[in-house]
Amino acid sequence: QLQKDLEEVKELLTNATRKRVRDVLVAEKHKLELEIKNQPLPKPKDVAEEEKSSLGGYTVKINNYGWDQSDKFVKIYISLSGVQKLPAENVQVNFTERSFDLLVKNLNGKNYTMTFNNLLKPISVEGSSRKIKTDMVLVMCKKKREEKWDCLTQVEKESKEKEKAAYDTADPSEGLMNILKKMYAEGDDEMKRTINKAWVESREKQYKGDIPMDI
Repeated sequence: QLQKDLEEVKELLTNATRKRVRDVLVAEKHKLELEIKNQPLPKPKDVAEEEKSSLGGYTVKINNYGWDQSDKFVKIYISLSGVQKLPAENVQVNFTERSFDLLVKNLNGKNYTMTFNNLLKPISVEGSSRKIKTDMVLVMCKKKREEKWDCLTQVEKESKEKEKAAYDTADPSEGLMNILKKMYAEGDDEMKRTINKAWVESREKQYKGDIPMDI
């Protein structure tokens, strides 16, 4: 409304010839311009609400992924059947220096999310990107420094270190036993049979005196 008033005042100014009328119109013009300038910007919709309304169906958290790395990038592969058929804007990735989150909207009536926090090392936000391939999203995290990553997140690193510490005991045979116990507990039937066989053979050799140490 104010914009229309301003346009009309400008039009009147071009036709006004008397000084007093022109002064009044100029004053009114400045007043309107000031009002327009100070008008509050229309409030953007709450982003979360907007996303909520645009997200149909329900949201599924992605837990399965594969990853590898080159000198410059850490690459995360996420399998999503039919993702290549979506509009590009439906596949969004937000990066920070130590995290990223993926949102895939309205894929077969569902939304998919994946979040990685506390990445092992800092990444370049500007250099990172995502690629949509057949039945797959590839997230490319650009390394800030060209160095090898042992794992993806700080949590994974701490978990590995704790596991390693459990096996690094003073007695090497005890460390070996811990590893065998873990393999046995987590292995399939074939793995259990193999370990049992190796154990029996080891005990037999011991009894024959081939192995002096007691495992």
